[in-house]
Amino acid sequence: MRDVLLTFLRREGLETPLLEYRITQAWPEVMGETICHYTRQVFVHEGKLQVQLTSAPLRQNLMMEHKRIAQKLNDHVGSYVISDVCFF
Repeated sequence: MRDVLLTFLRREGLETPLLEYRITQAWPEVMGETICHYTRQVFVHEGKLQVQLTSAPLRQNLMMEHKRIAQKLNDHVGSYVISDVCFF
């Protein structure tokens, strides 16, 4: 059943939007409550997760870990969805 559903999603062009949605929904779970308190927007644009933060010091700290965060999020959803995380 799972294979049939995945085939349908790919054929209809819905797999990528679904995976992008899953990445945005994974942000709170992967990053934790404290970081989410400072998060305003999370969305995927051109294969990169865009995250708006309200704290400049937190933004600076997370920028140093952007590739590791992208890998953790991809691992969480079980697929390569984003190549990077950008903070603004």
